[in-house]
Amino acid sequence: MRLRVLGSGSGGNSIAVRSGDTLLLVDLGFSFKEEKKRLADCGVDIEDVTAVLFTHDHSDHCKGAATFHKRLPDVPLVANGDTADAIASQTGVNDGWMLFENGEPFELGDITVTAFSISHDAADPVGYLFEADGSSLFVGTDMGVVTANVRMAFSRATCAVLEANHDPILLEQSDRPISLKQRIRGRTGHLSNEDAAMLVRETNPLCLKTLLLGHISSECNSPSLARRAFADVFEELGHTDVDLSVLEQDSPGDLFEF
Repeated sequence: MRLRVLGSGSGGNSIAVRSGDTLLLVDLGFSFKEEKKRLADCGVDIEDVTAVLFTHDHSDHCKGAATFHKRLPDVPLVANGDTADAIASQTGVNDGWMLFENGEPFELGDITVTAFSISHDAADPVGYLFEADGSSLFVGTDMGVVTANVRMAFSRATCAVLEANHDPILLEQSDRPISLKQRIRGRTGHLSNEDAAMLVRETNPLCLKTLLLGHISSECNSPSLARRAFADVFEELGHTDVDLSVLEQDSPGDLFEF
């Protein structure tokens, strides 16, 4: 499989995953014009997309859905029922949906997909495990706590996109309203660096070769703080060969093959 993260953060999220002739997008958090440009910057034609999967119904993950569906109506929009209903109510996209049941594997071209439930303040949020040719990709962002579902999927990953949203001290010191701070650090909010690093420590994922840290808060975190939390854990576990990268909001990440 090959992976390009087109952008990760509160300003918009989208991931491109390819195996053979199958090209999947995870989330459409940018306008159609911006999504097309970012794909083109990666040498990818947006008309080659096989399907679009959605993790949840927040606008930074789905605001491009309406125009995308209007321009490319034959590309399936893939989600569980509650997420599809929630996105449809926001965007007016009432057709073109392909629905799945959480926890039940299904095929999209060359890729086997399993969606797993996560804890976030959305209709029915999920993460994904993509499997093809003996490799697997874990996508888990926007979750307040690590659950058994998350641990099981992460333990199988060759490559992982994992949320490391905030540093607890910087969050507490920020000028954000108390209600927002409580939401972010709550059970249906976002993972801190330490929470996400604990997932690595608890699962000790022996198959993991590449870890991409996403949804980094520009105000309440920094790439160096996020890297440090995970580097310490990998050194403790003896997995110093894992490629650790921090994703950006404003531009696509590097190409990863696994």
